[in-house]
Amino acid sequence: MAHWLKLVVAVVCLWVSPAIVHTQNLPLLNMGYSGAGIGSDLLKVIDRSGLWRKHGLEVKVVYLSSGTLMAQTLSSGDIGIEGFDTPAAINLALAGTSLKIVAVIINRLEPLFVVRSNIKTPADLKGKKITISRFGSGSDIISRVALRYWKLDPDKDVSFFQSGNTPTRVAALMAGHMDAALVSSTGVAKILATGCCRVLADLSELPLEYANYSVVVSGSLLKNQRENVRRFLQAMTEGIYVFKTKPDVAKAVLKESNNEAEVGSLYERLQKSFREYPLPERRGIQNVIEFMPTPKARGARAEDFMDTSLIEEIKKSGFIDRLYGGKG
Repeated sequence: MAHWLKLVVAVVCLWVSPAIVHTQNLPLLNMGYSGAGIGSDLLKVIDRSGLWRKHGLEVKVVYLSSGTLMAQTLSSGDIGIEGFDTPAAINLALAGTSLKIVAVIINRLEPLFVVRSNIKTPADLKGKKITISRFGSGSDIISRVALRYWKLDPDKDVSFFQSGNTPTRVAALMAGHMDAALVSSTGVAKILATGCCRVLADLSELPLEYANYSVVVSGSLLKNQRENVRRFLQAMTEGIYVFKTKPDVAKAVLKESNNEAEVGSLYERLQKSFREYPLPERRGIQNVIEFMPTPKARGARAEDFMDTSLIEEIKKSGFIDRLYGGKG
């Protein structure tokens, strides 16, 4: 009996060992992201569904406290992929760093513009203080987009203060040190529950294409590991599919940082926001550029910062159609 047991163990080890070795030798990609909420929730869905490894990768995801810091980390080479702050990435490219936007998973404004309860209309924002992450970050640019839409001059009518990451900005708003801030749809319920603040506008309702959540890769990674970047995007595209079509999986993640009563409506909002075919599109990226305050952005073209070829290859392969039950 003992001899038989040893033989079984030996056979099992021979069968399992190659799989273990293969897992240990999977290509490793380092990805940085900033901001809690939408992007981090999608990454959790991908990780917990085992999609990185399914597509032949190990992906180390690192949280960075701002889009500006993330861009600097990409520039240093410590990460090769950045999600999901488009303005910070373009700022870095304008400064001379080689990178490309290879996917846009949400192509519209998504945050809510939250203000202290005494502010009733956009005109009431004149003379007020708006908290952002860093100058040139997504929270900075999107705030300027909204202000200009409301016929306010971001450089004259309000004051911007760099407060850091999302929890810090929300705390400053709740304490009354600031008058307004962008808040993700995944975090707005908590701040409204305090009674201090109200939603001035849901920016997703503005009729404007905007490359809000993008995936950016360094030029060297795209050149030297193109196949691994394609696998990364394939895993992310399947992650969007899981989020959109398996609500139990997505809602389990959303419940970790949101009140259960809010999860249903939040899921419906995000399910509509994520794009099945996350192709970078010129107009959405150009709108990011046009609202950037840096002089270097004047005359810059979206085409210089985007690479659509990988997502197009994934689409042409029939992968996305097969996910959603089409003919591919």
